[in-house]
Amino acid sequence: MKFGAVPTQAGVEWETLVETWEELDRGSKFDSLWLMDHFVTGFGQEFGSEGPCMEGWTALAGLAQSTSRARLGILVTGNTYRHPAVLAKQATTVDHISNGRLIFGIGAGWHEYEHTTMLDGLPPVKERMDRLDESVGLIKALWTEDRPSTRGTYYSLDRPPYNPANVQKPHPPILIGGGGEKRTLRIVAKYADVANVQGSPEEVAHKWQVLDEHCKAIGRDPGEIKRTIQAPLWLTDDEAFKERVTQGMAAAGARDTRSALLGNADEVKSQVQAFKDAGVEEIYLAQWPRTHMESLRGFSEKVIPEFA
Repeated sequence: MKFGAVPTQAGVEWETLVETWEELDRGSKFDSLWLMDHFVTGFGQEFGSEGPCMEGWTALAGLAQSTSRARLGILVTGNTYRHPAVLAKQATTVDHISNGRLIFGIGAGWHEYEHTTMLDGLPPVKERMDRLDESVGLIKALWTEDRPSTRGTYYSLDRPPYNPANVQKPHPPILIGGGGEKRTLRIVAKYADVANVQGSPEEVAHKWQVLDEHCKAIGRDPGEIKRTIQAPLWLTDDEAFKERVTQGMAAAGARDTRSALLGNADEVKSQVQAFKDAGVEEIYLAQWPRTHMESLRGFSEKVIPEFA
């Protein structure tokens, strides 16, 4: 089983972000490191959105030069923020800068506050799903076909040259984030090399069953798609703190706090094992605060070796 860390650019200055990534790249057992694709620090609303937050792909390009071992990516790129042809070029550029370490993460987009204050509003769910389907198909065409021509409802190509090609062949792994069972997981089955969902072990196992059915419907081997999750991590021995986290998750609308990794090292090992038993092959650890290094250091030293 593999593990990634998600110390994002939210609320931190550039120097701190570089130091964090360099330490995790050189001194930890994490296989991958991830940023987010948001322009503000809040959680989808105005409250808490005023802190520093750098643009994800630009920051990732810089961090690709500051690291040399870990795979890296954006968890996940909001498809509504960029034209897919531009995004494809950004990804290829980072693939070159990182010498072939990029994992290309993408999702439909959800952050209503950003779309309202900076863009032209958040499209309806169906349109976002249609756009995601079209976008990933277009990006994959640019990466695998010679001067492709496509004309869709939202995006088109008119035989553009595409040079340079990606370092990774035929292209960086495509990770699609989201657990929507009718559309998102169908798009995952159609295009993705990596699926990324969230939830309790039971919820995640159910998502894999749905994904398997979508794969069978189009004749694809489900085993071709790596199964990953993103899970918050709070590695702590403090019982009072654990109780506050549990209460906070419930207040935020979490239906099942077992979607997080919370507790001391032995408790977290048990929680990781439950996800492994549910078919998860890789866990990406989200952080609050975003760069809480003590939790990440402790997880790397005490938990990861148990699953090597």
